[in-house]
Amino acid sequence: MKTQELFKILEQNKDKSLLFEYAPNKWVGANYHITEVKHVTIDSVDCGAQTDAWRETIIQLWESPKEIGKTEYMSVYKAMAILNKVGKMKPYALEAEVKFEYSNATFNTAQLFVNDFEIRNNDLIVKLAIEKTDCKAKSTCGVPTELNRTVSEEKEPVSATEEPCCTPSGNCC
Repeated sequence: MKTQELFKILEQNKDKSLLFEYAPNKWVGANYHITEVKHVTIDSVDCGAQTDAWRETIIQLWESPKEIGKTEYMSVYKAMAILNKVGKMKPYALEAEVKFEYSNATFNTAQLFVNDFEIRNNDLIVKLAIEKTDCKAKSTCGVPTELNRTVSEEKEPVSATEEPCCTPSGNCC
């Protein structure tokens, strides 16, 4: 989801409580705070020697240990006020992908993308999901995609004379 899409959804639901589902049926506690907003520019080179660049907005959620047991969630209106204040100090790239950074005692720190959202009663529920790492240069490096792999490819041994993709003399970086 793009930053501007999130802002539009928030604007349309100002009167609701803002909840985050970080995994199926696992919720960020009502004691959360928005502790940081990062305006990130990624400038990368993948293993196939291809360059790329993009921007991300990363909103950090933190559960306050002083407010454990809190049952009332932050309102969308309050979250918007925080995000608007940030935008006045450091303007958003509205086309940037938005992610939420979160962790708790049983969930390691991760940057989660917005998978979906739902309106349930008086709640706006933002459904987050983990994005798995992946090779962006599969065709360059000769890595078969899972959809294109056949059973024979999975069982076929790699020749001892072939250079692995990720070696200094291999066919990638």
